[in-house]
Parts: sequence; structure tokens; C-alpha cells
Amino acid sequence: MGPRAAPLLPLLLLALLRRPDPGRAEGCDLQPVTAEPPITLSYVTSTVPRGCVSSSSMGADHEVHILSVKSSKDSAFPLQVSVTPRAGGCTRSAVLILLCARCSANVTSPCRDLLIHTNAFLFLGTTATRGPEPPMATSEGQLLAWARVTYGGITSYSELRDPRWVQLYLGEDADSPLDCVPQEHFNAALHLQTEVFFYGVKGCSHGDAQSTRAAHIIRLQPEPSSLITEVNLSLSCPERAVSNQILILQSWANFTWSLSVNNNCHIQFLVSGNYRIAPISSLLLPGERLPDTEQGLIAKAFEKNYSVIASYSTIPASTHVSLEIQEHEVVRRVPVTPTPPAPTAHSLPHVVLLMLHPWKCTDETMEIVIARSHLEPIKDVVNITLRDISCQAEKNATHFMLKTPLSHCGTSLEGRGHANNELILNLAKGATFQSVRVAFQCDIPRELFLRLFPTASFEAPQTELEVNKEAFVQASMRWEDHPADLQLKECRLMAPGQEPVLLVQGGEARGMGVTVLEAPPSSRGRKVWRFRFTYAVPEGGRVPFSAALKCTAGLQNNTIFEKVLEVTVKDSWRPPNNRGLGLAAVLGITFGAFLIGALLTAGLWYIYSHTRPISKLQPVSSTAPASESSSTNHSIGSTQSTPCSTSSMA
Repeated sequence: MGPRAAPLLPLLLLALLRRPDPGRAEGCDLQPVTAEPPITLSYVTSTVPRGCVSSSSMGADHEVHILSVKSSKDSAFPLQVSVTPRAGGCTRSAVLILLCARCSANVTSPCRDLLIHTNAFLFLGTTATRGPEPPMATSEGQLLAWARVTYGGITSYSELRDPRWVQLYLGEDADSPLDCVPQEHFNAALHLQTEVFFYGVKGCSHGDAQSTRAAHIIRLQPEPSSLITEVNLSLSCPERAVSNQILILQSWANFTWSLSVNNNCHIQFLVSGNYRIAPISSLLLPGERLPDTEQGLIAKAFEKNYSVIASYSTIPASTHVSLEIQEHEVVRRVPVTPTPPAPTAHSLPHVVLLMLHPWKCTDETMEIVIARSHLEPIKDVVNITLRDISCQAEKNATHFMLKTPLSHCGTSLEGRGHANNELILNLAKGATFQSVRVAFQCDIPRELFLRLFPTASFEAPQTELEVNKEAFVQASMRWEDHPADLQLKECRLMAPGQEPVLLVQGGEARGMGVTVLEAPPSSRGRKVWRFRFTYAVPEGGRVPFSAALKCTAGLQNNTIFEKVLEVTVKDSWRPPNNRGLGLAAVLGITFGAFLIGALLTAGLWYIYSHTRPISKLQPVSSTAPASESSSTNHSIGSTQSTPCSTSSMA
């Protein structure tokens, strides 16, 4: 088993193979939360509902800034306002007009000559001079007109809704318009930054939900003009540890979430884009591709067996987001921006593992893959086991890996739609070992699983289908609510260039060579269907190299679950990877072989004709020898053919 180093790849393949199922979100119609909201959510922004700037105050004695605060609540609320110069110190007198009838405002500024007109209650610690209250203006236009008449011009005007704090920057810009004309959705980044509460929280629950497992969803709304690519999210939980909850954070693909979490938040995460767990580690972890629609995100939560959408919030892109999960049995305090404490040596493994979420379950197995680099903050991890210490993770240079059936290693299935176990980390502390136990819940997806087996023992699944040989198929799914209502609708085998072959429909065999087999009895909400079939290529057809087994299961209310299993087709008469050659390829190969042979022959002849030795030619006599004996004597007794040698012999 290799390390799961790139978790995005199987997720992308799964997204391609599975059909979106809007029916999964049926029965959960999001409605505004009218009771006490389960969360307190706020975000930092410089975009105000209405606002404007102008240069009309540059010729006057003061620069004038107007803040008109509106609230969604009827009760009084605190407001912190900080007024600071951008550069050069407090060089000009400044006037702040603050309209907030239900505010308990604390205004601070290094500029001692700041003059404040407000109808809010000011704390005694305010470091500014309070002037008379502004008139009871009945409209925005009347307020602006009063400021122009009183001070000769307006530097900035901002309408705020539900602010937690406001940072106002002093200074004027000569390039601003001559008159301050309010505009909708105004970008006030040059002179203002604020953190505002979000009160548009919605929620719902599945129609048949009896579970306490709740999901919180935050979706960032993309803005084409936004340059924000990273958000810091601070998460705070009640003093009593939160469990059985998941936080789903949806954004675009190239976005980064930097998460700061306090020790009480034992919560699951599902994040799109990338994320890091600060300040535990600076490692950037890949997230998961999440749906970008309301119904798709709800369906994703249901798929993870969280049947209550405790909060659904859509907010604009921001650099800082604060989320406080409430516990209404405890008296709520005035929310403040959380400052998560640094994890202790004991809590660090819990925080790291619950953030990494390295476990993954099917309806019958549990798999755990942890990269060693992700465990660097913990230090000195020797080995990792499950609750049953005989189930020890394999390890190599880069990963810890473990895969086990759900029925082994001390795993319990007492909950609805999830498996419970513990990860035990054995740490080397000097000459001794220390064990840290981290309990976790592994969600069992509500989806249909398909497996192909070569034998009737249904062991060792594979993805290879052999022609003219029996194959065994198992479809299974966990459905705790009403397992008896879950039925296998149909299964088809689809191959390129061929008509789909119907194998099973309504629990009965439909194709040639198909037999429905007896399945093991249902247990703990898991239902199993089995059948066998023999794949035969139609007469005159070609054996494909791949095929797809597609099955659907459903309930009586027409909720459909679909799964596609891609398989490779093996033909025992066909050599592996032999796709055959066309006529053009055969002719090309033949001509190429002929050309190579001709060139090789010509080369060899050229080499031979230029490198052979030149032999000496012998003189040829014009008359025949006198007799056979004289010829013989000459050849034996003379080494040189001359007349003198012949006469001396005589």
C-alpha cells in the first residue's frame, strides 16, 4: 500500500465519476435563525453599505468624518472607535460626528484636539473633547447638509451596520471629488477599516434527523475586484469541549485559510483551497474541492452524516474572520476577539490530528495515512497504533499507514454513520516512552460502494474484468435510518462502442450468464447485494480495453445513489497492451525495413570494394610446355624460371 501523498487526485476522480445528487439536500430548507444563534460570526472589511469621500474640507478649518451606525438588534451594544492619523502626526484639527443612539462608545485618539459630536454614551476613558450632540436628523441628506453648513465641508461619510470596532484614519485627499455624494457598497479602504457582526445566519435539519451531529458552514462570496488570497480565521469554543460538530469552509481553489483554534475545539474540518494550522505549524495542507452552491454544501454535510445544519453563513472575502461557537446553557459573555492560547505539550497531538483528519472510512474498512512531515510539531513519534495495540501502523521514510476492517482493532460502530476508535502515539521522551491517546470519529459516507472480485470468496477486490470468465460483484451501503427500504435498483456494464448490458434490475438477474447470489445478512445498517456474471464480447465486435460498471440504489422516496466502477478488460487471447496495427502502419514498417536493408547492403559493398588487397599478376606463357615431365622438372628443380638454369641441368 503506497502513501496517499496527493489526496486531491482521488477526490477529483470521484467527482468525475459520481453524478451530482441534489436530492441529498431535500428536506432541509434553510431558514433564518430567529432564536439565539448558535454562533457569533464577525469579519473585517473596508466596504460599507453607503459612503463617500470629498476634498471639500481642505479649504476649511477642520477635516470632518461622519460615522452613521445602524444596528440589527434593539439592545445596547459596545463599540470601540480608534481615530489615528495616517502619517505626519496630528497636523490638522479633526471632527468626528458619530451617530449611534444605542452605542456605548469608547473613542480613542492620539490627537488631543479631536472634537466629537455624538448621541452615543461615551465611556469616561475617552481621550477627546466632546461637543454638542448633532441635530436629530431625519435623513442622510439632512445630516450631510448640517455638516457642510457647520464646518464648510465633509472629508468622509460612512454608514456602518453592526460594527464591533472601527478604525478611522485621518487625512484628506486632494484627488477626491469636490462633493461627498453617498454611493452604495462603497470601498472606504483609504480611511476606514471595521469588524462587523454577521447576523444573517440560516439553519435547517434533515426531515428524519434525530442526530445531534451538527455542521457549521461558512461560504466566502467571491468578488471580482478583491485581491484577498488568504484569511486568518480565529475559532473559539465554549469551556465545555465541543464534539460531534464539523466546520465546512468553502472558498475558491487558490485561497488559503490560516486557522487559529483554542483547546476546547475538538471539531472536524472540511476546507476548500489550502489551509494551515497556526501557530502549530506553517505547513500548507491541501484541502478538498467543495461544491460552490448552497444545496451542494448542505448535501456534502449530509454525506458526512451531519444531519443538522446549525449555521450557514455567506460573507464577503475578508482578511480576518472570527467565529465563536456558543453554548446556550452557559451565560453568554460579551463576545471579544478570541486570542487562542498556545497548545500545551499534552494537547498538541489532539489539535494536530483533529486538524489533519488522517482517517478515511468506507462501509467496511478504515484507512489512516499520516505524513511524517505533518507530525513535526509533536516531535519524537516512534510508532502509532489503534485502540488494539496489535494494530500498528506501517511506516516508511515519509508516512505512517494503516488499513483495517471496521470489525477489527477495537473499532466500535455505536454511533450513527461513524466509527469510533483511538490513535495512540508513542513518543520517545529520553530513555522512556510516553503514550498519547487521541479519540476520533471516522465518518462512514452515505454512498454506494462497488467492488469486483475474481472468485466467489469475495476477497481481494480488483479492477480487472476477464473476457469469458465469471466475475463477482458486490454492492454495499450503510443506511442507519431505514436500511430495509434501501434497494438495488439496477446495474449495467458499459463499454466504448457497445450498447450497455443490463445485468440486474429490481434485485433480479436480467442478462445472459447473470446470477443473483445470496448476500450476507444486514448488520448495523449495512446492506449488501451480490451477483455474478460472465462478460462476453458480441459476435463480430472487438474486445474493449476498458469498461464501466454502473449501479444505482435508492429508497422508496426516490432518493437515488449512484456509483461507477472503472475496470480494465483482459482478453486471454490477446497479448497484453497489444492494440493491433492498421494497414498504413504495416506498409510503413515494410517500406522502412526494405530501405534500411538496401542502405545497409550498399554500405557493406562500398566498404568491401575499398578495403580488399590488390594481388600481383603472374606472366602467362604464349606456348604450351613440351612435355609433362619437363614441366615437372622445371617446377621442382628451379626456383627461378630462366634459360640458364635449364641448360645447367642438362
